[in-house]
Amino acid sequence: MSSASPAVSIGIDFGTSNTVVALAADDRRVEAIRFDHGGQRRSVYVSALCFWEDRPGAGAQAEGGPWAIEQFLEGRHVYRFLQSFKTFAASSSFNTTQVFRQRFKFEDILAAFLRTLARHGGDRFGFETSTITVGRPVRFAGGNPDEALAMQRYRAAFERLGAGHARYVYEPVGAAFSFARRLERDATVLVADFGGGTSDFSVMRFSRAGGSLRAEPLGHAGIGIAGDTFDYRIVDHVVSPRLGKGSSFRSFDKVLPIPSGHYTNLARWHQLAMMKSNGDLRELRELARTALKPKLLEDFITIVDLDLGFSLYRAVSDAKVALSAQDEVDFRFKGGGVDIGAAITRKNFESWIADDIARLGATVDKVLAEAGITAREIEKVFLTGGTSFVPAVRKLFAERFGNERLMSGDQFESIAYGLALIGHSPNPDRWTAGGGLEAKAGA
Repeated sequence: MSSASPAVSIGIDFGTSNTVVALAADDRRVEAIRFDHGGQRRSVYVSALCFWEDRPGAGAQAEGGPWAIEQFLEGRHVYRFLQSFKTFAASSSFNTTQVFRQRFKFEDILAAFLRTLARHGGDRFGFETSTITVGRPVRFAGGNPDEALAMQRYRAAFERLGAGHARYVYEPVGAAFSFARRLERDATVLVADFGGGTSDFSVMRFSRAGGSLRAEPLGHAGIGIAGDTFDYRIVDHVVSPRLGKGSSFRSFDKVLPIPSGHYTNLARWHQLAMMKSNGDLRELRELARTALKPKLLEDFITIVDLDLGFSLYRAVSDAKVALSAQDEVDFRFKGGGVDIGAAITRKNFESWIADDIARLGATVDKVLAEAGITAREIEKVFLTGGTSFVPAVRKLFAERFGNERLMSGDQFESIAYGLALIGHSPNPDRWTAGGGLEAKAGA
């Protein structure tokens, strides 16, 4: 981005499922970078990376975003496909992964992904811009996330692209800053940001004085439950049984259950491709020979063999979205001779995610306690992210705060907008330090 003006501030919302980049001019106008792919202009860049070799030993090439999925689905080359890799950022057990003859650390993967982002972002976006603000979760994904390790990896990746000067801000704080432009009076706001891998919450106090807007962070909390979790509940209850989960196989004179561990590979669609190389697919073939219901396992094998995971999860996601507007949907997946269909009611879906909703509610209680306020003292609740439209999620907030206090923003762009705007605010580093912030009114 050699022609970029130094007055441009960049906000990068690197998400588990999607990434959005926004640009803010010094007059507070903000817009998202658009990516041209397949005849469409999208602000959402899928957080995916595909490495491939045109021929063995020719050297790996890499693509990201929708181009990575396109390369994966075409399947014309030997490939290594990675998605949702953000979930490994804070994992101390994740050291490297093999990409052909090279070992990649997390920072190697993120840097490679960011290079594709810059390449497709056009000449208005580059990492040499003096003001870059990157979003980060309040709580990283994983059972025992190492925040310091995750941030060390983030910084290492951005430094490789010349962005060692980037600041890091909680994602819901970015959303709060975007939302604050709408406020006409002082308010205490709860921001709930629902991503693909994590849900993050921040309580902010906004006040106006002398033509300036002051924002004070009061509390933050997060949990590793989000959109991908809800997708997996549908997979676990509707898809996995149809692929043999809960069925049995014969071993000598004993009848044993099919090992449930194979079905954890269905947590995310790209994990299915790994079954080809980690021995799981070979074991499935052996189990199918002695299974009491072999057709179920044969369908599972077909989905893995033909790389149908992407289409399967698209059908799952479509069903989840439809349940936000309908009481019942007909789930249907067809491909490679596999046909899975079932009626899913919203009532059933809500029973499957009930424990997840309860844990989200407990996290909301936690952020209020950290802020030292009650639900009654929250004047506005700003919900962002696709999962915020799930009726059970909205009900959780409506019951605690009242429908009249709930507001929604763009499900994809709000965080990136706010991150970009933070860069043009006086003392923007105060956001990263957890302090207050003053910005011009209307920012």
